[in-house]
Amino acid sequence: MPLKEYREKRDFKRSPEPRGEERPGARRRTKGRTRFFCVQKHLATQLHYDFRLEHNGVLLSWAVPKGPSLDSSVKRLAMHVEDHPIDYGTFEGVIPEGYGAGIVMLWDHGTWEPQVDDIDAAIEKGDLKFTLDGYKLKGSWVLVRTRGTPGGGGAGGPAPSQSWLLIKHRDDWSGPLDISTFAPNSVKSGGGFRDILSQEAPDVWLSNRGNSSSASIQTLRRLIERVEKLEPLTEPEEATEKQTPGTTRSARTSTPQRKARKP
Repeated sequence: MPLKEYREKRDFKRSPEPRGEERPGARRRTKGRTRFFCVQKHLATQLHYDFRLEHNGVLLSWAVPKGPSLDSSVKRLAMHVEDHPIDYGTFEGVIPEGYGAGIVMLWDHGTWEPQVDDIDAAIEKGDLKFTLDGYKLKGSWVLVRTRGTPGGGGAGGPAPSQSWLLIKHRDDWSGPLDISTFAPNSVKSGGGFRDILSQEAPDVWLSNRGNSSSASIQTLRRLIERVEKLEPLTEPEEATEKQTPGTTRSARTSTPQRKARKP
């Protein structure tokens, strides 16, 4: 069952994340159909980026602590995590408590194509080459698994490592541009973490009103502190928010983000 581990880690009565329904025939990809990919910026215990590739009816997933880099000389650590449902690829919102509690932003999405004949064999080998066509990430990439732990596998062999490296190949889409700083906002809503939190948080606050010690309230307090450090308001924005206390979106991110230009 591909999503067993994903579901075991979550309480869907409390989490807004999609449960992921089994779809008959989903693992048999229709010839010619494009493959989906996404990157979700996740402000949880630590800020990281979740890199996901559609394959066999699920999203293969890696957590990238520092996010993808367009610099071909940079190797970014990518920890292989449990498969996620296809529905998760468009998810954006606040997870109030439990596993992964924090804010999820849809930072990039698009399509991907393997540069190998057999995806499963490439993953087993630990060397998956592919191309991306997203709003922010494009061109040729590779995921390379690092060496396993000695003696952890069958018959005393090395256990497959969950540590991979996400590397941009040198091409027309590589370069020194820091894409996470250049284009930090959501491709879905156009806003930042502050906007997502301001839109989603009221429902969580109201549902826990009168219980200031609840896990949701404590999580939200921590999230507000992190967002304020990560996305500090400028003086004009502070003045705007004081003048319009009922506004839920800051002036800085009220305009949808444009598609990133080729670096």
